[in-house]
Amino acid sequence: MKLITSLILLPFTLIAAEKPNIVLIYADDLGFGDVSCNGATAVQTPNIDRIAKEGLNFTAGYATSATCTPSRFSLLTGKYAWRQKGTGILPGDAAMIIDPAQPTLPATLHKAGYRTGVVGKWHLGLGGKEGVNWNQPIKLSPNAVGFDFSHIMAATGDRVPCVYVEDGKVVNLDSADPIEVSYEKPFPGLPTGVSDREELKLDWSHGHNMAVVNGIGRIGYMKGGAKALWKDEDMADHFCAQAVRFIHESKDKPFFLYYAMHDIHVPRVPNPRFIGKTTMGPRGDSIVQADWQVGEVLKALDDLKLAENTLVILSSDNGPVIDDGYKDEAVKKLGDHKPAGPFRGGKYSIFEGGTRVPTIVRWPAKVKAGTTSNAMLSQIDFAKTFAAIAGAEATFPDSRDASATLLGESNQGRAEVIEHASQLAIRAGDWKFIPPGQGAKRSEATNTELGNEPTGQLYDLSTDPGEKTNLASEHPDKVTELKAKLEAVR
Repeated sequence: MKLITSLILLPFTLIAAEKPNIVLIYADDLGFGDVSCNGATAVQTPNIDRIAKEGLNFTAGYATSATCTPSRFSLLTGKYAWRQKGTGILPGDAAMIIDPAQPTLPATLHKAGYRTGVVGKWHLGLGGKEGVNWNQPIKLSPNAVGFDFSHIMAATGDRVPCVYVEDGKVVNLDSADPIEVSYEKPFPGLPTGVSDREELKLDWSHGHNMAVVNGIGRIGYMKGGAKALWKDEDMADHFCAQAVRFIHESKDKPFFLYYAMHDIHVPRVPNPRFIGKTTMGPRGDSIVQADWQVGEVLKALDDLKLAENTLVILSSDNGPVIDDGYKDEAVKKLGDHKPAGPFRGGKYSIFEGGTRVPTIVRWPAKVKAGTTSNAMLSQIDFAKTFAAIAGAEATFPDSRDASATLLGESNQGRAEVIEHASQLAIRAGDWKFIPPGQGAKRSEATNTELGNEPTGQLYDLSTDPGEKTNLASEHPDKVTELKAKLEAVR
C-alpha cells in the first residue's frame, strides 16, 4: 500500500516542483487610477480586476522612471537607467542601449531553461551606432540580449518606422520598396503633418507633425515599406495574437513572456469595436482595449491549463498623461476620472503619479487570492526576483530579490524606493524627499506638474498621499537623513 501511495503522489510532487511560467503584461502610460480595481468608475477593467481578485494588488508598486525608455531599460537589466548615459526617451532609429555583454533578465531566464519572448513595444534601440538598415536583418535586436522570440515595434506608435519587426527582420517587407528613415529632414514629395494637416484623421496638438502614416502625423520621417506599415486600429489585435502565439508555442517548457502592450500610449486609435465603450473618448476606450488584451492572455493560459503554475504580473512603465501630442479629446472628456488616483502628477513628473503605477500579481499555486499589500515594491527588483523564482543564478547592479514581497509571503517591502524623472527623489517608509529642482514647474505641452521647486520638498505620504503639504521646514533632520540616503544610492 505504501508503494502504491508513493506512486500516486510522485507525479503531483514533480508538478509542484516545476518552474513557473512568468508573464509580465506591461501597459504603457496606464495610471494607478485607470483601472477599476484601484477605484476607477468611468471605465471598467474586468480582466485586470480578475488578476487582483485571484491574486495580490499592490498599492505602492513603482516603475523606476516617469518615462518609458528608462523604465524598460531598468526592468530588463536590473540597473537604474540614470546610471548610464543615453537612456532617455529614444528616437525610433536609436542604437541598442542594452549591452549584450551585460546580464539581462531574459538571458538569465534563458540559461535557466526558459523560452523567452518579447511582444509589443521595445523602445530600447536596435542595431549598432552605425545605424539600422531596415531592409536587412538587424543583428542587435531583442534576440541579442536573451530573447528567443521577438515581435516588436522599434520604438513607439507615434514614432517612425511604423513597422513590426520579428526576430530582427521587418515583417512583410517588399525588397522592391525599401524603407528609409530620417529624424533630421523630410523626404521630398511626401506629406507631413504640417503640409497635409487638414487631411489627417487624427490631428496633432504638439510635436507629432512629421511623417504621415495611416493618416496620422508621427515623430520622424520615413518613406517606403508600404506593405509593411502597420494599421493603428489593428495594432492591439496584432500584438495580442503574437503574445497568444508565443504562449501556445512555448507550452511544453517553462516560458517568460514580456508582453509590452502599446496601449494606452498615443496615438490612441482603438479598434472600432471598442469605440464608445467609455465616455472618455479614445483614451478611455484604449483602456478597455488594453483590458481585453489582458483577458486574451488569461484565456490562453486557461485553455492550455497553464494558469495554476503561471506567475502573471500586470503593471505599467510610468504614470498617466492626458494630452501627449494628439487632439483626441482626452482632456475634454476626462470628467471626474482621476488617472493617477489619489496621487499628484503623472508621466514626466517626480511626484508620486509619475512612477506609482498599477502592480498586480497572480500565481494560483503560490499567491493568496483577493489580497492587498501596502509594501513598497519597485520594478528595479523584477530582474533579481524573477530569477530567484526561476531558480536562476543572477547578479544585477541594483536589483534585489523581492520574491517574498511579490508573492505576499511578507509585508516587508523595500525600505527605500528611488523615483526618477528629470531628477531623483527618494521614498523611505512614509517619507518622500524631493531635492531642489531646476526647470519648469509644469510642462506646457502636457500640462503635467513636474515637481521642480527651488527648495527641497518633504511629504508624509501616510497622511498626505497627494503631496500637498511640504514639511521640509518643519523636519530639517528628516530632510538631512533622506538627502544622505539618496546620495548614497546615487
